[in-house]
Amino acid sequence: MGILQLIEDFHDEEQRLNWEGTFAEYLELVEKNPHLAQTAHARIYNMIVDAGVEKEEGRTRYHFFDRELFGLEETIERLVEEYFHSAARRLDVRKRVLLLMGPVSGGKSTIVTLLKRGLEAYTRTDRGAVYAIKDCPMHEDPLHLVPDSLRPQFEREFGIRVEGHLCPVCRLNLREQYGGRVDQVRVKRVLFSEDDRVGIGTFSPSDPKSQDIADLTGSIDFSTIAEYGSESDPRAYRFDGELNKANRGLMEFQEMLKCDEKFLWNLLSLTQEGNFKAGRFALISADELIVAHTNETEYRSFINNKKNEALHSRIIVMPVPYNLKVGAEVKIYEKLIEQSDVKGVHIAPYALRAAAMFSVLTRLKETSKPISLVEKMRLYDGEDVEGYSEADVKELKQEHPNEGMSGIDPRYVINRISSALIRQETSCINALHVLRALKEGLDTHPSISKEDRERYLHLLSLARKEYDEMAKNEVQKAFVYSFEEQAKVLLNNYLDHIEAYCHLKKLVDPLTGEEVEPDENLMRSIEEQIGVSETAKKPFREEILIRISSYARKGKTFDYRSHDRLREAIEKKLFADLKDVIKITTTSAVPDEQQLKRINEVTRRLIDEHGYCPVCANELLRYTGSLLNR
Repeated sequence: MGILQLIEDFHDEEQRLNWEGTFAEYLELVEKNPHLAQTAHARIYNMIVDAGVEKEEGRTRYHFFDRELFGLEETIERLVEEYFHSAARRLDVRKRVLLLMGPVSGGKSTIVTLLKRGLEAYTRTDRGAVYAIKDCPMHEDPLHLVPDSLRPQFEREFGIRVEGHLCPVCRLNLREQYGGRVDQVRVKRVLFSEDDRVGIGTFSPSDPKSQDIADLTGSIDFSTIAEYGSESDPRAYRFDGELNKANRGLMEFQEMLKCDEKFLWNLLSLTQEGNFKAGRFALISADELIVAHTNETEYRSFINNKKNEALHSRIIVMPVPYNLKVGAEVKIYEKLIEQSDVKGVHIAPYALRAAAMFSVLTRLKETSKPISLVEKMRLYDGEDVEGYSEADVKELKQEHPNEGMSGIDPRYVINRISSALIRQETSCINALHVLRALKEGLDTHPSISKEDRERYLHLLSLARKEYDEMAKNEVQKAFVYSFEEQAKVLLNNYLDHIEAYCHLKKLVDPLTGEEVEPDENLMRSIEEQIGVSETAKKPFREEILIRISSYARKGKTFDYRSHDRLREAIEKKLFADLKDVIKITTTSAVPDEQQLKRINEVTRRLIDEHGYCPVCANELLRYTGSLLNR
């Protein structure tokens, strides 16, 4: 009964939104809320902004895209600021086709789908309400009823600029149905819907020989010619093309550059002048966002064709590269798995991360800086790499502006995960299964050259090495009894000594009461775990003290997790002391009672605290034991 009540509530809400009145009544609404008269581009921009905007570290994050897109924050920021924001202000970019260009499965279609679904929901809100002339096949802006000669006065009075003219159908209805009485013309609220072809259109190219331009601009209704006597009578024409139905909203031009040239010609006047030609009528006004998507190869071919020069300047190209952050790539896989039937199978921790590391490595380009591809991957993911800062990350990104436009796509990874699940016929899949499946799939990948395959095999080995370290850390953490307490003791001891070192003071031995020098061996035994050199030890120690001081000023507690590199050093120091114990316990063929107790305790912790199941926990222990014995 719960779902029936929800359906009833939905029906009631649809009825509430079903407003209808005269143009005079609509003007009263506009006077109270000028926001109703926004253009299509302004509506889309406001929809994005109304979903939430957050400023962080000099960048702007738009929450409208958060649920579906990951790792494309810079692309989204550029898209919103450079295109939608400018277009919303009626700047010239609104007279351009928005072309999303990028590799397959990079997020282009997802961006368009989000905009379409968002518009459907937004027009059901008060902020996004859209009103149109009743019986208009193009759900036309009612303000087009304001005569041209009165529009300057209307703008002075209402502060709203009116652009565009009545379509042939509305012009005919105004004359014959309403006797020219503009104030009596009926206006209704419309709700955008792709299924109902209201405010959202989609055009997809097909066979150029059979596809008709009528798919875009509408067609003559020959069955009515005898009744109305002329092809130029609006009643003898079907205004049902995608450009007609997408008026006031958005039209997606799928694979635009694959279209026959005649389909692109209509975009010339539509983008620049805001109108298009249909049948034997004057130019028809349309206010809509034209968004298309393509890949880089097709775009280069399009640009090199001199016949398309008139359209070149009417296109704004927005590159949409692959994500280059490992953490965001994992979220992409989690989303795709959630949408599939794979979600019933347990995926071990780090299985998706191992695949994500491989994917991101295939998309990165070698740099002239003395930094490895793996270190570059870590920097892009927000990790600390000694000797490099945020400024270096910006330099690395500027070195290859087209970085991310090639490499392994997320769909390939999900396909291989599915293959591994079917082959394993198990309730759980781990990182080794995934990496093995990715390797086997390279032989059958349709677009990978022999050179690429060799490179990808090398990158798979790098991802495997990174996972090996993660696996050892997971087991080592689980083996540490009272890990938090031990880390706290070690941290406090280290901080006491570096504070004395930096302030040129001595420490008091708690047993003898004597003053002693800071223990250099203790400090170095921790710092060497993360490769802090002898020359870099002083800046590193001073950096820690500055971080502690900053936390104190903000009233925050500093612990071993408050500094990423210090956390790593503390963990590695503790783990190093337990390495021999772990090797013996995980590799013993017939463990004794004490060893068996340790194994059971570690397994329990892996399951309860680290997200493993009994299957992958035992596999992890066996694999880590083999690593430690090499």
